[in-house]
Amino acid sequence: METTTKPSTAGIALKYGAIAALVSIIYGTIMQIAGLATDPAMTVVSFVVSVGIFTAAIVYAMKDFKSQSGGYMSYGEGLGLGSLLSAVAGLISSAFSAIYIGFIDDSSMKKSMAMQRQAMEQQGQDDAQIDQAMAMAERFTGPGFIFFFGFLASLFLGFILSLIIAAVMKKDRMELEMDR
Repeated sequence: METTTKPSTAGIALKYGAIAALVSIIYGTIMQIAGLATDPAMTVVSFVVSVGIFTAAIVYAMKDFKSQSGGYMSYGEGLGLGSLLSAVAGLISSAFSAIYIGFIDDSSMKKSMAMQRQAMEQQGQDDAQIDQAMAMAERFTGPGFIFFFGFLASLFLGFILSLIIAAVMKKDRMELEMDR
């Protein structure tokens, strides 16, 4: 029976989390520059792309982990790996988004706020209601909130994906020995 050393879950999560964050940052920057970040139809596309990026990163990280551990990965290891990867990716990409939107180019945020104001005017709300709603919305569009909610969304999405992917990709030592 051959002995394999256990790979570092943290090392693999850092590697693939950084890759996922970089891909997300590139995609988000392209969306911002192209002026598509505030397009309602592109919101759905962006969500699907984000899910795809996270799914690919988690799958490749788990494959890497399994290859380094002799084909073995427990459900808990997979879940932990995917969750940690999501935390790393979320931390990096949310920090970038907060800095970019908060300090470099806030035009998409201003455009989004203008669209919200216009929608409220079309609904027939009076100026006092609109001003109150806009003041409230401005509090939730600062860099701190962008970072916090982006990070939470990444954690949640990554955890849900990790639950599913780890269940599919797990291979316990007993299963591995039975296959031989």
